[in-house]
Amino acid sequence: MGRSGAVHVAKVVSRQKGREYVSYLLRRSYREDGKVKHETLGNISRLPEPVIDLVRRALRGEQLVPAGEAFTVERSLPHGHVAAVVGVLRELGLERILGRERTRERDLVIGLICQRTLAPGSKLSATRRFSQTTLGESLDIDGASERELLGAMDWLLARQERVERKLAERHLEPGGMVLYDLSSSYVEGRCCELAHLGYSRDGKKGKLQVNYGLVCAPDGRPIAVEVFDGSTSDPKTLPAAVDKIVERFGIRDVIFVGDRGMITQTHVDTLKERDLRFVTALKSGQIRALVDEGVLQLSLFDETNLAEITSDAHPGERLVVCRNPNVAAERTRKRDALLNATDAELATVKRMVESPRGKLRTADAGAIGERVGRVVNKYKMAKHYEIAITDGAFGYTRKHEQIEREAALDGIYIVRTNVDAQRLPTADVVHTYKQLAQAERAFKTLKSVDLEVRPIHHHLEDRVRSHIFLCMLAYYVQYELRARLAPLLYTDEHPAPQPDPVAKAHRSKSADRKAATHTTTDGLPAHSFRDLLSDLATLTRNTIGLPDGHTFTQLTQATPIQARAFQLLGLKP
Repeated sequence: MGRSGAVHVAKVVSRQKGREYVSYLLRRSYREDGKVKHETLGNISRLPEPVIDLVRRALRGEQLVPAGEAFTVERSLPHGHVAAVVGVLRELGLERILGRERTRERDLVIGLICQRTLAPGSKLSATRRFSQTTLGESLDIDGASERELLGAMDWLLARQERVERKLAERHLEPGGMVLYDLSSSYVEGRCCELAHLGYSRDGKKGKLQVNYGLVCAPDGRPIAVEVFDGSTSDPKTLPAAVDKIVERFGIRDVIFVGDRGMITQTHVDTLKERDLRFVTALKSGQIRALVDEGVLQLSLFDETNLAEITSDAHPGERLVVCRNPNVAAERTRKRDALLNATDAELATVKRMVESPRGKLRTADAGAIGERVGRVVNKYKMAKHYEIAITDGAFGYTRKHEQIEREAALDGIYIVRTNVDAQRLPTADVVHTYKQLAQAERAFKTLKSVDLEVRPIHHHLEDRVRSHIFLCMLAYYVQYELRARLAPLLYTDEHPAPQPDPVAKAHRSKSADRKAATHTTTDGLPAHSFRDLLSDLATLTRNTIGLPDGHTFTQLTQATPIQARAFQLLGLKP
């Protein structure tokens, strides 16, 4: 008579002669004469363990369905790059610097800063992109309108002074250096009161622009930014930077570092009157005056490329004279190329005047001069030519003596400072001036695809100021990201010491090896910063739906590169 009852899978372990044997049996349990007994129905030990587990679960009454029917991936959002940017921003304490209490405006500004780092674009574009990654959900700003974002920019501008003061307290020290430089970006439209024609550093001739001066810490971290109208010359912006650092930040013992076009002789005199320190450089005309006066002997560089001199024309200052032979050779090559190109075009004009069929054969002096002017101004070589023009005649010769005088100063530059030698030795004066490259790198990043400060589409003056300040804060976050992720980037992690401040800087051997092999010291592929963010974005957060309508989220498994990136950042995705 057959027995009824539930069947189950029993695991039977037996030991014989010191060896252990495991069997999986199909059994039915029943009770007979008050005792529980087992009936073996079959042996499934030869089946793979996953199949045995499925049999066990089925016999328990579980409903087994294909994975595609049990779980539905409802949505996948890029997450890794958001976690990296938001995490670093919060570790920098930028949220609390912007405002102690959480507000809608603060969340929107944080979203704009992060979005500018992740994928820069317009404010309207940001309202779409917030929901295309986990950024919108993380900051609860999904569905934000363009009007809200513009209002948040106004909120940010009102806090610019507070934010800059906090950054100055964090990164500037009394007695330390401050880097200052100026750049410009072009503006679309004609309605902005700040937009004017001026010297374009974007190469956009005829475009309206705004100028902005950037104050950086010695390592290149941005501290403050000031926006000026597009026609403002470089020197006129320096007093605002000085007042901001001395008066607003309360740092009176500081060394201002600016280029030769920024800190003019007038500003040098003003800085001296206010008992402030500076490091800058002489202009070419000032260098020529020192040579003519006999203060600077060019024969000095037959034995050295660095020397310190003084001059009555610059009282209370130390003049550090440098000669870079690589720069000298490049300037000589470039001048010769421009002169040869000018010679070729002037020869063409001469044939046009003298040839029987030339277009200028019977032209008057005015017409010939106009044509010659276009040639010599094309390569900026007019100063090196003696031009003779009359009606129907044209001649030219090079000013060889002047060319030789200019060539004698190739590669020579003079750094000037009023900081005493005990505080700033000769070599350190040159190193300090070269730190301006950090400010130039900041401008390069601001204008690149990484942050896209330009073109500026805002028409209101305050919105332009807020836009540039927002981009500066995004660079502040990106600077920290690049520093922490340096082992995965092509960045030189351990720059080689430069004992000669004049000579060209060289990357370390490890950086050269990384660049040659495109591989990090960990054996991982080296990345550009933008490519690494794109890689982190493939770490997605997936929303998974269950048959009963409930959902849960799960991150994809991190790749070795992603795991290493978050380890370097000190964050969890």
